[in-house]
Amino acid sequence: MPSFKKTKFVFPFTVANEVDNLLQHKEKRDIPKLSDDKLLIASWNIANLGLQKRHGDHYKLIAEMISWFDVIAIQEVNNNLSGLRNIESELPSHYDLVFSDNGGNNERSAFLYNSRKIKLLELIGEVAIPPKDHKYIKIKGISEKFTGFDRNPYLASFQWNNFTFILITVHSFSGGVKKSDMNRRALEAYAISRYADLNRKSKHAFSKNIIVLGDFNIPKVDKKDVVYKALLSRGLMLPQHSTKVYSNITNDKQFDQIAFLPSIKSKISTDGVFDFDSAIFSELWENVSAKDFRAYLRYYISDHRPLWMQLKL
Repeated sequence: MPSFKKTKFVFPFTVANEVDNLLQHKEKRDIPKLSDDKLLIASWNIANLGLQKRHGDHYKLIAEMISWFDVIAIQEVNNNLSGLRNIESELPSHYDLVFSDNGGNNERSAFLYNSRKIKLLELIGEVAIPPKDHKYIKIKGISEKFTGFDRNPYLASFQWNNFTFILITVHSFSGGVKKSDMNRRALEAYAISRYADLNRKSKHAFSKNIIVLGDFNIPKVDKKDVVYKALLSRGLMLPQHSTKVYSNITNDKQFDQIAFLPSIKSKISTDGVFDFDSAIFSELWENVSAKDFRAYLRYYISDHRPLWMQLKL
């Protein structure tokens, strides 16, 4: 993605005050505290991470939110790892990091996880559909052909107590709203859904507990939406987000999702979206237009909100 335009104004703030605002809003949004018998999984598209020139205090706020979770998938990590490294440096030392090579739009994907609580297992890599299988990635009514992912989904396997699971982080083809772009996005979503379905049916599966999370560029969670239908076409399910807010800061799109196979459903205790933009920089909100406020957030924090899900044993 091209960098968002940097705002012409500066906004001085105190990190401690903004962290306090975030923590108060965290409680309001019912994000649970970390505990040994529950697992908090999250996903966050952090806009152009490593490309936009954030300051140290902004990384502190981003890291604060990431530290609330046991494992979090990060999308839009630029090939330049400086942004990811800056976040890592602000997290407690027991948070470990793995990331992919760069793909479409010069982007990587990453997982940050609490190594005291969960263990990274052997299966790690990118989801790739062999060319000979491209013919199986098809959707009725769509004439376009699947030719591979724009940004290969990145997967990693973990163990929490005696529970093993696979996380697949996705950043689907962006494009626009024209039909061909929507169809390309739908084919990518179907390919992921098919991959998860084939895995759960395979006797050689490393783990049948699969969670797919990230930015699917779904404009609307609607049964008529071609991308939404494709994502759920082979057994993946979506939670009903408890906070009832959208995943972008303009509060009109549900691009980001956490999808899971039925084996996970009984383990979900709660989930939601964290609208950090409702909590931080209140003085800025009071002194600039809504457009300028969101422009500042897009550049220095993100245009997407983190979403999360809690599992219980």
